[in-house]
Amino acid sequence: MSCGEPHETDCSEILDHLYEFLDKEMPDSDCVKFEHHFEECSPCLEKYGLEQAVKKLVKRCCGQDDVPGDLRAKVMGRLDLIRSGQSVPEHDVTAAPSAPQES
Repeated sequence: MSCGEPHETDCSEILDHLYEFLDKEMPDSDCVKFEHHFEECSPCLEKYGLEQAVKKLVKRCCGQDDVPGDLRAKVMGRLDLIRSGQSVPEHDVTAAPSAPQES
């Protein structure tokens, strides 16, 4: 998505890192870049507003559930692997068993 206008920071970079901005997981200097971009790019500002609203809704509806410690540790470990550029072993990825389909 792009508004078609030239910006100091490209729309694709903003959208690729939007959740880092929303979660306050980036340096202040990058936050300033994002805020400046939102001031001049209404499509990105709209996307930011939408994602912010979804995040608030999820927190309100699901934010009270306790997460088991082992699950939290596993997810945080996986995120650390991804952030460091390492691949996540396929055997380590577990999915819920699917229900048998009736014929």
